[in-house]
Formats: sequence, structure tokens, C-alpha cells
Amino acid sequence: MHPIRLFGLTLFVALLTLGCDQSAPVTSSGAGATTDTVQSGGKYSIAVIPKGATHPFWRSVHAGAQKAEKETGCQIIWMAPETENDRNQQIQLVQSFIGRGVDAIVLAPLDNRALVNPVETAVKRKIPVVIFDSSINTDVYESFVATDNKEGGRFGARRLGEIMGGKGKAIMMRYEVGSASTDNREEGFLEEIRAKYPDIELVSIDQYGGATKAKAQDTAQNLLTKYGDQIQGIFTPNESSTFGMMRALEMSGLAGKIQFVGFDASDSLIKGMRDGTIHGLVSQDPFNMGYTSVKTAVAVLAGQTVEKRIPTRLAMITPENLDTPEIQELVAPQQTEGK
Repeated sequence: MHPIRLFGLTLFVALLTLGCDQSAPVTSSGAGATTDTVQSGGKYSIAVIPKGATHPFWRSVHAGAQKAEKETGCQIIWMAPETENDRNQQIQLVQSFIGRGVDAIVLAPLDNRALVNPVETAVKRKIPVVIFDSSINTDVYESFVATDNKEGGRFGARRLGEIMGGKGKAIMMRYEVGSASTDNREEGFLEEIRAKYPDIELVSIDQYGGATKAKAQDTAQNLLTKYGDQIQGIFTPNESSTFGMMRALEMSGLAGKIQFVGFDASDSLIKGMRDGTIHGLVSQDPFNMGYTSVKTAVAVLAGQTVEKRIPTRLAMITPENLDTPEIQELVAPQQTEGK
């Protein structure tokens, strides 16, 4: 067995065997719950399974989940697939947590179809599931905590249409087949551009950047080689595709020459905006997404009714508003918290 996989499996088993203290009460504000106080019979074990762990977005989700863990006294067990296209590994993680009998599962599905059976199996075993970030083709989950992704795509279209002056040629580089969250962003972007900016011609909308920054950069480079001297605008729907396109623009000598709107707000993308390569970033609230998802799971375990759909914030970050307090709270929530 590969040493990294062996270490991950060893850590996974060790975490799952820690057990739960069922003696102390848990108090929580219970985001999405019907009341402000959640009382439990003890320490709940909650598996949190993101799509991956390498991108800054997921690290911010993890930080939010840890804050909820501290506030509620629950025990989160954070385990991620090694790559964001490894559906089989994510399925195996869900199945393993079901077998170990965790109290609840908080999941960001890599695929809206492939994860249906594991989620339905968990619910049949009386393990409640909270879905976050990306939707799934079943309604057996307790709550769905996520950005309005279609509206996020519309945000991107409005920003790109504005800075392109409503005319010219543009491309959209997609993310990954089967990812519901980015599918919705891409759909929202296309709908808005076509409805509001009919004089913007989309010359390429069918290329996928893929699950890694390296592959996204390769795809972006190919697109720029083909269209770079024709286009005035670019849209990308997530952090890795935005990063890959940013690097390709820099390597091609086109940084700042093409209007570029992306999605998510990692440190490297914020630097890209300050450097003039990126002209707009649709920002989610991953810290609050992780925080709210875990709090909602605790509320469910405590017997409270929760909302079926809990939206998280969206904002358009531009060079003009980047340093405002409202945007900095999204960009660096851990640094601004408590100020």
C-alpha cells in the first residue's frame, strides 16, 4: 500500500475509534434550527467529508467546522478524498463511516448521482446526513447548506458583461463533469450573458479544466493558444479553474489584457486581483458553510427541526471593494472574527 494511503487509513481508523462522551450536555446556536439553543445527551461524532482538502476553499470549510465543534462540544472527524475527482474513494469514506456508526454525516458530494446510494444507505441506518456545497439527486438528507450557485454564475456574468462594455468575445472554461455546484454556476452564467448581453459572443463553453490546478492550467493554456488574440473576456467557475487560468494568462503574457472573472477567493487569487490579472471574483462563504453544516447536524441530532435549504452568502469582489470590511470578513474570516 502507498505510504500516504496507509497513513490516511491509520489516522481514519484511529479517529473513528475515539468514541463519544455521552455525559456532558452540548449547547449550540443551532444554525438552521427552529430555536436558538440545542441540548444534546452528550458528545456527538460527526463525519465531515468534503470533496477534497488541498484547495484553500476546503481549508476554510474545515476551519468553520472546527469552530462549530468547539462551540457545541461535538467531535468532528474530517476525512477527504485525495483528489476532487475520486468518486470511488468518497463513496468508500461514506461507507466506512456508516460501518463505524457515527452519529451524523456532513457531505459535499463529488458527484450528484454516484453518492446517492451511500447517502440513502446512511439514512436507512438512522444516520442523518447534511449535504453542503453541492447538491445530490435525492431528498433524504436533512438539510442542504450551500451557495445559490446559479445566482453565483449570474453574478459572474453581470460583472464580466459590465467590464467588457456589453460587447466582444469571451470564453467560459468549465470545471468537472458531474459537479452539481459548478454545473449550476456555469448554467447561471450562460443564462445571464445570453439574456442581458446579447452582443457578447461566447466562442468556447465546452472545455473542462478538471479537478486539479495543473490540469486546469493546461486546459487554459490550450484555450488561450487558440482564442487568446480574439477574446476580451473569460469566466471560470471555481478556485482551481480560476487559478489555472490566472497562471496561463501570466505565462502567455496576456495577464491584464483580457477581462477575467473567476470564482472563490483564495490568497493566491486575491493576489492575482491586486496584480491586475483578475477583475472580479464571485466569493462564497466557505467558513460559514462548514460552521453552519456542523451546527445543523448537531441540531438534527438534538431532535430539532431544521430548514431543508440553508443558503450562504455570495459577494462580488472587485479591485474597488477588496479592502472594505465586508469583503475582508469573507476573504479572511478567521482574522476578522471578534474584531
